[in-house]
Amino acid sequence: MPSRSTNPGGASRVRRRVLLGTAVLVVLVALAGLAAYLTRDGGDSPLPQASSPPPSSSAASPSGSPSPTTHSAVVPVAPDTHDPITFGKAAAAALWSYDTRAYSQAELLTALHAWLTTEGKYADSDSVDAVVPSSALWKEMAANGQFATAKVNEGHFPHSFTQALQADPGTITQAYVYAVTVSGKQSIAWNGSASGGAESRVITLAVQCRPSQPCALAGVMPSVAP
Repeated sequence: MPSRSTNPGGASRVRRRVLLGTAVLVVLVALAGLAAYLTRDGGDSPLPQASSPPPSSSAASPSGSPSPTTHSAVVPVAPDTHDPITFGKAAAAALWSYDTRAYSQAELLTALHAWLTTEGKYADSDSVDAVVPSSALWKEMAANGQFATAKVNEGHFPHSFTQALQADPGTITQAYVYAVTVSGKQSIAWNGSASGGAESRVITLAVQCRPSQPCALAGVMPSVAP
């Protein structure tokens, strides 16, 4: 059996998570749950998952199936912006949206990974993956044509973030990682139910916006900062 030290992939993931946490820590000294973010092993996550698919009995008859035009959804593409709040709102909408009729779970993950910063030491792809339904759940949802849309209400810098930044404005220049809290609503539907249900959502994201390049996603925080 290989020893723990011979697992470079695992060590790399831990190192990226620690570096991301360190970058956020310098401006989020009061962010609840940050310690858990730095030490969590990825085996479990408090991040919201997509709702379970409806029972197969709810599958629609042909007359109740969504029209073909509803199958034209495309995977989300990151906006070209230098505004962390604008980017955070777009990222939240992307994380809360999916369409099992239009693309696979792997295709969605690939698209969302493209939102991540290219600075590997700050990019936490595991936290993004935790928000997306697992491949097994995706197959169940696809059998019922399940899809979700998102409506963003607002985005803001958490109070703890602004306080820490005001106390020491220079700390942001280490990694230019901002905390952005976004609230909104996720609407889920499936074959035979054009309006299956809606739930309020709120999420805090770590967004990197260096002055010389557009914003990118660093990760999803496990705790919401108001």
